[in-house]
Amino acid sequence: MQRQGFLMSTMKKIILLLFILLISYSFYNLFVKTTQFTEPQAIFDYNNSTTSIESLGDSLVSKKIIKENYSFRFFALLFDIKGKTKSGKFLVKKGASLFKILRMMRNNQQPIVKFVLNKVRTRGELAKLLATTFSSDSAQYASFLNNNDSLAAFETDTTQLLTLFIPNTYEFYFSAPIQKVIQKMKLQKSEFWDKENRKNKASKIGMTIEEVYTLASIVEEETNYDSDKKLIASVYINRLKVKMPLQACPTIKYAMGDFTLTRIYEKYLSHPSLYNTYTKAGLPPGPICTPSAKTIDVVLDAPITTYLYFVAKADFSGYHHFSSTYEEHSKFAKQYQQKLDEYQKRKKIISL
Repeated sequence: MQRQGFLMSTMKKIILLLFILLISYSFYNLFVKTTQFTEPQAIFDYNNSTTSIESLGDSLVSKKIIKENYSFRFFALLFDIKGKTKSGKFLVKKGASLFKILRMMRNNQQPIVKFVLNKVRTRGELAKLLATTFSSDSAQYASFLNNNDSLAAFETDTTQLLTLFIPNTYEFYFSAPIQKVIQKMKLQKSEFWDKENRKNKASKIGMTIEEVYTLASIVEEETNYDSDKKLIASVYINRLKVKMPLQACPTIKYAMGDFTLTRIYEKYLSHPSLYNTYTKAGLPPGPICTPSAKTIDVVLDAPITTYLYFVAKADFSGYHHFSSTYEEHSKFAKQYQQKLDEYQKRKKIISL
């Protein structure tokens, strides 16, 4: 009996010791570096309704985000991950401890990403840009952006959608749905136009803010030189005032869906499209790109001139000649055309 009691007592002590060792091991794993991946960071998905703690642990082990599943499962229960954590994507930095990972999940700390918006020309390009920043793919974004019923909630449509997007850098949660992205863009648009007296400036030149944005998108595509942008904006404003067709070459590229065109031939000018400003009077239905804030301000602050025409200089510097009469414009246009023909002939000879 004494021997049996001794064995039972010893067994209990061993079990208690093993339990203490196991708990100690788990707590050790809780606070030391747990990540095994070599990249600066790793991202994992969690779906509260379909992902069990066990399967999540297995997934994290396979991604080398945690060393082993036991400690994760034990502390996931203590942290009440299943009850507290919402579905989403989580970003883990290299060297993070299990404690940091679990605390991040319990506090629903979704990774923040920077949405860098520069110039995009089409909804398709915008969808691809969104896919490189957020959690959904470009097809999903394209489906939403091309649906007027979806866009109606934001008081816009497919033709005016880009006017919500002022190029800048914005911060979002990585898992932000497209609805939240567009809603923020709409708020940013409102704030942008409320600043710097922009709305009043638009009114003074007889345009809505959407019309200014659309005109700025054309100016953006015409040149990279700010000094020329101001005068080009004045030309187009003057043409609108006298109801003269804009005849803007960038709108032909947009209408044809070919932004690689370096020369607009006569045969292109009759291309059937509402965006063809050679055949359709006034501004196109919507913008042909997302112009920079600087270009929008260039349009709003365009100088008062009598210019109605402009053409690239024959030295191919990228700058333009500006004219008030067609006769003067025609002279500069012929010079440029002659130099361009000569250049293309030389190019053709060299290629042969």
